[in-house]
Amino acid sequence: MAVPTYASPLERAWHYAYLVICGLIFFFLIAPIVVIIPLSFNTEPYFTFTDKMLSFDPDGYSMRWYDSLLTFGMQRPDAPRDLNWWADAWANAKWVNAAKNSIIIGFFSTLLATALGTLAALGLSRPEMPFRRAIMAILISPMIVPLIITATGMFFFYSNPCTLLGWFGLPTECGRLAGTYLGVILAHATLGIPFVIITVTATLVGFDQSLNRAAASLGANPRTTFFRITMPLILPGVISGALFAFVTSFDEVVAVLFIAGPDQQTIPRQMWNGIREQISPAILAVATLLVGFSIALLATVELLRRRSERIRGITPH
Repeated sequence: MAVPTYASPLERAWHYAYLVICGLIFFFLIAPIVVIIPLSFNTEPYFTFTDKMLSFDPDGYSMRWYDSLLTFGMQRPDAPRDLNWWADAWANAKWVNAAKNSIIIGFFSTLLATALGTLAALGLSRPEMPFRRAIMAILISPMIVPLIITATGMFFFYSNPCTLLGWFGLPTECGRLAGTYLGVILAHATLGIPFVIITVTATLVGFDQSLNRAAASLGANPRTTFFRITMPLILPGVISGALFAFVTSFDEVVAVLFIAGPDQQTIPRQMWNGIREQISPAILAVATLLVGFSIALLATVELLRRRSERIRGITPH
């Protein structure tokens, strides 16, 4: 943005100082993320730039650590890379299994969080809803309360979900949720619901309720009105909330440390294990892939936001 010709010298100085401050803040935020990308191509098992890397020697760069994501944990990593090799990688490679768990848990927790969060947002958007502020505060509390406290509470509750039945004189022994896929999915859905509620509620702020009344006056029942009128208009917000819920699940490690068992190792949990047990630049390779994945999701959210603004007649600046 150019400085107006009528700006005073002090205003010009502040303009350029403002640009420098913004640049420094941007560098402070992005530098720790960008620096891991070239380090993930390091030939040596170090977390520092080698002389060959600094001199841009091709021998200093390799895909070694990306390849180790497929071979670590395999029974026969040095075998010819035929169908049997890929079957071994799919079944036994630790990073591959962690990726499968993250996708499975993230997918189902996102479905659950999106459904419940959208229903809650629709209810909270109605003016006749009593105690809206109190209910909203309770529903978004998992996003506000320190995660270690939430995870601890989930661990004790999921260890014996029927504990609360003892208050009513009922049996308190039932199956454990801790150490199961269902327990991890429920925990991640709990953490993702607040993001869905916030994004869908923000979308409903500009929603014209007269459209629902017009549909009802023409004979449409509530289900038809929702799927034909409401849902198409709030769909960008719903998808944005679902993406945030999926990222929350994909990136979550604290609840997994408390609730997940040996069979529910996700990518963040595997990275945690790698830092504790065997420090390897393979972690940087995973981090680089996750950075690219996050950028793609953020770009999708931005496109959905602009589409939502166009649907509601808001001109983006």
